[in-house]
Order: sequence, then C-alpha cells, then structure tokens
Amino acid sequence: MTEAGQRLQARQVASRSDPEASDEALLVRFGNGDPSVAAELTRRLAPRVLSLATRVLGSRAEAEDVTQEAMIRLWKIAPEWRSGEARVTTWLYRVGMNLCIDHKRKARGGHVDLDAIPEPPDPAAGAAEALQEGARRDALQEALMTLPERQRQAVVLRHIEELTNPEIAGIMDISVEAVESLTARGKRTLAKALAGRREELGYQDG
Repeated sequence: MTEAGQRLQARQVASRSDPEASDEALLVRFGNGDPSVAAELTRRLAPRVLSLATRVLGSRAEAEDVTQEAMIRLWKIAPEWRSGEARVTTWLYRVGMNLCIDHKRKARGGHVDLDAIPEPPDPAAGAAEALQEGARRDALQEALMTLPERQRQAVVLRHIEELTNPEIAGIMDISVEAVESLTARGKRTLAKALAGRREELGYQDG
C-alpha cells in the first residue's frame, strides 16, 4: 500500500472509532463523501428515533419503519447540512415525529396491540425483577396511548427522551408555553391512570 493509501486508511479507521466527534461533524463528513461514519451515526441516532416512535405509535414494527425512513432522509440531506445551524438530533426528532403523525393519519387511528411491543428484559436482572420491569413498561405504554396525540408527543419528548422545553417547541412547532401546558396535563393524566396500580407494579408510596 502506498503512503497516501495508508494515511487514508488511518483517517477512515479514526473516523469510525472516534467517540469524541459530534453528530454534526460526522454528518458533514458523510455528506462530503466519507461513508465510514455512517455506522457510528446509525449506532448513535437510530435507537433514539426508534424509542421515540415506539412510544408515540405503540408498535415496534411501525416504529422500525419510521426509523428507517428517518435515517434515509438524514443521509439524503447530509450533503446540504451546514454545521452549527442546528443539532442533528433535533432535526431527526422532528422528522421522526412528523413521520409518526403521517403514519397515524394513514392508519386512521387504528387499535394498537400492546402485546406486539416486545422489549426483552435485561438478562442481568432477576426473573421477578425483569417481569415487574416489563409490567411497568407495559403499564406506562398503555397509559401513554390513552393521552391525546399532542400530549403524548410532548410527554414522550420531555419525560422519556429528556429533551428541553425549547427543543420540544422547535420539534413540535409550538411555543414553549404550549409545551409546558401539554406536558403538565399529560403528566397529571398519566399519574391518575397509574395511581391505582402502584402496589401491583411494585412502587413504594412516598
């Protein structure tokens, strides 16, 4: 291999294994013709979109479709991405949320089977703990699906994805005050829905 080829290979290996590079920097590299960073970006970003879409749609299979489409759109816009103008995660959450909304519209509000959301338990947890944790996730998902659409979106972004209110406002294209109102109402509704199941789910009264 030539010296130039060795340098190129070294840069590619570094880009694949560089945990310090920002999402924006990696996306710019991809847009500039370096496909070696795609795996790292996918590793970082796809699970976040999948988590969001699963909670909003209530279906793992549908969420996987949304995630795939969101990542495809990210690759397509990469050559035009301007570093510093926005966070990749914020852009991706917004695209993912819009895809979820489109999917719900096409489905016309069809019933979601909560049993079709497999979330394998942590193998490190005991059997009883894993079952209880699974029951908690299912209970939360069931309660989330009873919320009005916009409340569910805001609650998922704020309390599950842990985004800030300004970030959520940008994603949902509403004011920060509206975000605060939606999350507050959604949280109260969830608390009421789960209040009667605290003992069943293993929560201690505080």
